[in-house]
Amino acid sequence: MTASAQHRSGKLIIVSAPSGTGKTTLCNRLLEDFKNRLMLSVSCTTRSPRKGDQHGRDYFFISKDEFKDKIDKKAFAEWAEVHGNFYGTLKETIQNCWANGQSVLLEIDVQGAASLKKTYPDRYFSAFIQPPNLEELERRLRGRGTDSEEVIQRRLKNARDEISRAGEFDKVITNDNLERAYTELKGYVTAHV
Repeated sequence: MTASAQHRSGKLIIVSAPSGTGKTTLCNRLLEDFKNRLMLSVSCTTRSPRKGDQHGRDYFFISKDEFKDKIDKKAFAEWAEVHGNFYGTLKETIQNCWANGQSVLLEIDVQGAASLKKTYPDRYFSAFIQPPNLEELERRLRGRGTDSEEVIQRRLKNARDEISRAGEFDKVITNDNLERAYTELKGYVTAHV
């Protein structure tokens, strides 16, 4: 297969990380640097929008009933319940990107990543972004000022579980320095899109 044919076939570039690790910042930079080759898959979620979130840009914010209806209709390539809310990637979103000759960037949790690896094994490449340590992660989560103590503790517990699964990913990057982490992630993505 030629390089141009490979690009036309489209890939899934999966980026997973515990909350507060810098995943969104890194992914936004990838989208800027790969404008014509990489499209962000906007997931559906039942969580409430945070300050600054926009429907259709950050997530499609839908009700639990709407989400469950899409599950019943098998509209999701993957979905999971995380932090008490549902998140899912629509099959239609992925197919539309591939039809336009683009690869798809997904910022998703480890459960979703595992589901997509089973669904699209020949088009799947993944990176796990981990914090330098849990103390730094807790500092970042508290610095956001958006979550209650209960939510922060749940995110830290989930982070421990997610970090224990880092070995399931093709590439593991420690975000102890944003520029260094981005250079490593960009090099990895360049090799696959």
